Amino acid sequence: MARIDAFLKLGTQQGCSDVHLAVGVPPMLRMHGDLLPIKFRDLRLTELEGYISEILTRAQNETFNKGHDLDFSYVSADGGRFRVNVYRKETGVGATFRSIPSEVPTLEKLQLPPIVTKLCDFHQGMVLVTGSTGTGKSTTLAAMIDHLNSTRRLNIISLEDPIEFVHASKNSQVIQRELGTHIPSFAEGVRAAMREDPDVILVGELRDAETISMAMTAAETGHLVLGTLHTTTAVKTIDRIIDALPVEEREQTKSFLAQSLLAVVTQVLVKTPDSHGRKAICEVLMMTKAIAKLIQSEQTHQIPTQMQMGKDLGMQLLDQALLAAISARTVDPDDAYYYAGEKRAFQKYVTDTSMLPKLDSTGSAPAAASTTPG
Repeated sequence: MARIDAFLKLGTQQGCSDVHLAVGVPPMLRMHGDLLPIKFRDLRLTELEGYISEILTRAQNETFNKGHDLDFSYVSADGGRFRVNVYRKETGVGATFRSIPSEVPTLEKLQLPPIVTKLCDFHQGMVLVTGSTGTGKSTTLAAMIDHLNSTRRLNIISLEDPIEFVHASKNSQVIQRELGTHIPSFAEGVRAAMREDPDVILVGELRDAETISMAMTAAETGHLVLGTLHTTTAVKTIDRIIDALPVEEREQTKSFLAQSLLAVVTQVLVKTPDSHGRKAICEVLMMTKAIAKLIQSEQTHQIPTQMQMGKDLGMQLLDQALLAAISARTVDPDDAYYYAGEKRAFQKYVTDTSMLPKLDSTGSAPAAASTTPG
């Protein structure tokens, strides 16, 4: 058994989402959003290098010794599965282990908005799940793939970096391919998938112009494409895609978004009232004629108004969803305040008054800045 497995087992038993190992500090666990050290000595350079080398293949060791970071999946001695990033920093090496549940969660268990389930009924177009790192995008997409796998007869091709949740084929065939192991890039993976009779293509990350362009082509040619971006609002997602592609393709990109983008689901993880868990809260954009017109006329700043009025279609702004969750007492109001865009509406719910803006000499609070953690 690799020595590092002892830390991973402790983290799993504690219910943490991540285990952090770095030189000069003790091992740390990400517990419900907070990073907490465990009772252990500060890790030494040779010690941690030994721990990490035990779980690397010869090829991974060679790549790491050339100065490259590593991303891979690791299964511990007791069967726990982890997504791993190994890196170098000023004081030596470091590693982050993201715990992956053994069972794929269902959409119902995640308590996502009902519209997310309905998005799985589409046969072609693009659905994007976005958010900052660690907001549960991969979990949401895994639940969507599981729903498709359970309810429809499809050929589902999933391109991941690395493979996280492992899907057993049910009513559908699920083919999982890993960046660096089975495909050289996401763009090449999409290009190959289009020759493999796919119904659904999941692109782990739309990280560059070539991948975005290939994913757009797949969505336009009769496939359902699911993908992720590291964007924190629906509007920023649309702007990012437009800005990512060459200027000469701008009109074509806007036309694609207006015609083939089905929805953008942007999520954050907010602490539950007892602080013993976190709940996904989602902003949802559904494409409508009005929103399509705003995209084509480059007036994306007006999209939130349309989203605010689109409740009957399943749309909601993040602030609307946060306020609803506070009213339902399913999230901690202080944590919800942290994620809110327009914070004034949330101030009356805050229990930790130190979070609130200080009053000036006139007794008025300065306008709250709109902040979204990156």
